[in-house]
Amino acid sequence: MLKEAYPYYLANEPVYDNADLDVTDKFSGAVATRVALADASAIDQAIAAAVAAEAPMAAMPPYERQAILYHCVKRFSERAEELADALCIEAGKPIKDARGEVTRLIDTFRVAAEESVRIGGEVLNLEIAPRAKGYRGFTKRVPVGACSFISPFNFPLNLAAHKVAPAIAAGCPFVLKPASRTPIGALIIGEVLAETDLPKGAFSILPCHRDGADLFTEDDRLKLLSFTGSPAVGWDLKARAGKKKVVLELGGNAACVVDENTNLDDAVARIIFGAFYQSGQSCIGVQRIYGHRSQYAELKQRLIEKTKQLKMGDPKKEDTFIGPMISEGEAKRLDKWVQEAIDAGATLLCGGKRNGAMLEATLLENVPNHCAICTEEAFGPVAVLEPFDDFDAVLERVNDSAFGLQAGIFTRDLYRAQKAWDVLDVGGVVIGDVPSWRVDNMPYGGVKDSGLGREGIRWAIADMTEERLLVIRTP
Repeated sequence: MLKEAYPYYLANEPVYDNADLDVTDKFSGAVATRVALADASAIDQAIAAAVAAEAPMAAMPPYERQAILYHCVKRFSERAEELADALCIEAGKPIKDARGEVTRLIDTFRVAAEESVRIGGEVLNLEIAPRAKGYRGFTKRVPVGACSFISPFNFPLNLAAHKVAPAIAAGCPFVLKPASRTPIGALIIGEVLAETDLPKGAFSILPCHRDGADLFTEDDRLKLLSFTGSPAVGWDLKARAGKKKVVLELGGNAACVVDENTNLDDAVARIIFGAFYQSGQSCIGVQRIYGHRSQYAELKQRLIEKTKQLKMGDPKKEDTFIGPMISEGEAKRLDKWVQEAIDAGATLLCGGKRNGAMLEATLLENVPNHCAICTEEAFGPVAVLEPFDDFDAVLERVNDSAFGLQAGIFTRDLYRAQKAWDVLDVGGVVIGDVPSWRVDNMPYGGVKDSGLGREGIRWAIADMTEERLLVIRTP
């Protein structure tokens, strides 16, 4: 059960200024709880507090940062079911998916705890010429300073964790703006952080309206902006971010290739998961499926059968696989794209019906390439099928996209797997599985419209630190 109201966190402290933000149960539509909204003054105070906390955060020895992160692992484990229930309510995420995200939250903080004591440097041989005789070089990594984080609605726990946990490991104070539709998970993270001995001002978690969040982007006191969300918003924020570092994790319309001689039992099971888990609201969800013509008919039939079997309904029920989309407006938008594709000549293989925020798991075939359901990010339970004959040609089809996050390739041919890795213009190629696969210690991110930089704890720590050189001359 959710509390009646939640505070925001300003400089490590809960603030119950108001209860102006209604958080709805995404399945019933009823108000589930209320949250305090931060105004521009609170955001300004939070940034000032984070700047003041830069020196004490940087001075914390690694074992103290590690202890804080391990405390979070312990408390998240103890509150796992509470976190899953909150996620199920505020995001409409089926309860099994919600529990999976809580597991990833715990994994992410655990990996950050392990990495916090491994932030090292390098000894450099500078004697590359006679003029450098007697010189030695050393590097270490130092925190960049106060960071700004903006996290999305679809993974409100784990994608916040991928910013918060490495910041603590690196020694960076931060201000976090969680998605206003799904702020509860981040605020529970704040509750746990408030139990620790982090320096005053080390963290602020501030739900706020978008028009009140300009300071998160434009304030020059902040040294790094990390944003996860839509491409249109992300690239606009980068343009306004000034001199600070910017990391963007944006959208995708991920492709999955099923090559000849693939084990279809395995491939179909994974594709169904990749396309429709958490109602398709994942930036690496399977959106475009390319099947080799030699077994395309069987692949299509199996996908239709399995898709029709998916149970849609109340996300709180254990057997629900398809829950509501985040809002009725998003469901209407995607339903419109499906209808536009059908009007343009696509074949509806299954699904396609909408009721409020609920949209059936939907498969389309023969979709013209110009249709939005092919060119844009669906971000919902819809995937399109297309046959192919030539492996090199299908790799070109995968690359024919403004996005480049991840791609999945089912093939038993080692050389084709290597070719995919060589030529696909994406941040990651997954062989023998769907592009939707991610583990929390790997470098994760995209190219083209899909973003800039990489998440994954070690890579995020690298972004949140600067390399500092020491040169010593022996006279």
